[in-house]
Amino acid sequence: MAHTVLHSSRHVPAGWLNWIRHSCSWSGHPRLKFRTLASVVQPRVTPVSRPREGCSTPVNGSLQLRHASSQTSASDFGGVSILNDWAKHSIFVSTSTDPFFNLSLEDMLFRRHDKTKPLLLIYRDTPCVVIGRNQTPYKEINLAELNRLKIPFIRRKSGGGTVFHDLGNTNYSIHLARTTFDRHVTAQVIVRALQRLGLDAGVNDRNDICIGTNKVSGSAYKIVNNRAYHHGTMLISTRLDTLGNVLRVNKDNLITKGVASVRSPVCNLQQHNPGIGHEEFTNAVIDEFRDEYSVRTEVCFVSDSKEILDEPDIRNGMVELQSWEVLYGQTPEFTHKLERQFPWGHVVGPV
Repeated sequence: MAHTVLHSSRHVPAGWLNWIRHSCSWSGHPRLKFRTLASVVQPRVTPVSRPREGCSTPVNGSLQLRHASSQTSASDFGGVSILNDWAKHSIFVSTSTDPFFNLSLEDMLFRRHDKTKPLLLIYRDTPCVVIGRNQTPYKEINLAELNRLKIPFIRRKSGGGTVFHDLGNTNYSIHLARTTFDRHVTAQVIVRALQRLGLDAGVNDRNDICIGTNKVSGSAYKIVNNRAYHHGTMLISTRLDTLGNVLRVNKDNLITKGVASVRSPVCNLQQHNPGIGHEEFTNAVIDEFRDEYSVRTEVCFVSDSKEILDEPDIRNGMVELQSWEVLYGQTPEFTHKLERQFPWGHVVGPV
């Protein structure tokens, strides 16, 4: 008998993501990944106590627990049986903090989910640096500092610049049909989420989300055939000192055909409101996504359990992201200009 059940809710109550992350050990079943929650309409960000398995009464008046009984056929999700229940969902929150898993999950949802439906994915990563598809790591990253801190870098499949992820940063990804995709509209979804949290946020001329003159979210985009997405970071309480150190690199003598990052002053949301955390931001984005795209499906919480890790799309994606061919082999052509001053003259040589 399969032991995979779905864990979903209309909202992500404050503090719940931490409990969900440890739900496997609580359940006592090593193969249990998800549970299902049905929402009762209540104020949006309401802390709830941890539910009892099998409870069918509201918990603190905001949520009630039930088990999923999906009738979705395998063909609805490309024949991937473990993902049967995902086909009916449009909002996904990853409880994994593995950046290779989360980027593979994002790519799989982009390629395999219903191309006509809006989709939202939210996740956090342990410390890593993520470069754009057309960037040169030697120009964008302080590789010596990364090695010292034992932080990996990853080449994503979208364009744009280099970003730093840690648990103080929350990532969002909005997928839409190409015919309805508008990056200005998706940016406003995030801006309204911040305004819902009492922040005076706006969008600059580069479509970066800012508070005042400081950027709090950088964005990148991908369009393939009839599907497109806008994904971005949100600096909530990230280590800005580490961000500066790993992205600070002096490579003026490196001439590359790759896309260079645009450096901007940044700040954390908690510098403006210390009460904002991952859960509060997640709830606000979910609310605005629902309002903008008229989405009423429950939230699907995704863990990096063995069954999911064994899915070919996830497994192969994680291997690919860590391969030399992707990390370095896809680096655009570049020339390193070496300069040295000697007593007898100045020497410049391209390598």
